[in-house]
Amino acid sequence: MPMPNLEHRIPPPIVGLIVGASMYALAALSGPIEVASWAKYAIAASLAGIGMSFDVLGLLAFRRARTTVNPLRPERASALVTNGVYRLTRNPMYVGMVFFLLAWATLLAAPLAVLGIPLFVAFISRFQIAPEERVLRTRFGEDFERYAAQVRRWL
Repeated sequence: MPMPNLEHRIPPPIVGLIVGASMYALAALSGPIEVASWAKYAIAASLAGIGMSFDVLGLLAFRRARTTVNPLRPERASALVTNGVYRLTRNPMYVGMVFFLLAWATLLAAPLAVLGIPLFVAFISRFQIAPEERVLRTRFGEDFERYAAQVRRWL
């Protein structure tokens, strides 16, 4: 069922916050599992650090290329960024958000909370990444096609 009215409408960080709140609600339903707090915090901090690295490296690459970082306006892209962290993934900032959600799920320590992560990936893939890539294909043509053939969407 097509839903183009949701494409590029909700800023990805807001989607992440909504999913995070949903994960909290799911955690309340399932209850936590017993995990040593030091381990839980260490793992969550590591995952959040990885997420922050992906986000910051992605933002810095866009800034160096002097192109837009606004995910709601991909048509304003003035450059196709393919270097740095963009050699690992076409969407490092969304990968970073997934790592933040993994950190949150770790802190919640509730099995049902993990369900938010595939929900985030599915929503962002359909309503953010797919439309972004349509714009990039139109804007950068064969250069984007070559890049997309060499670098995965996620990891």
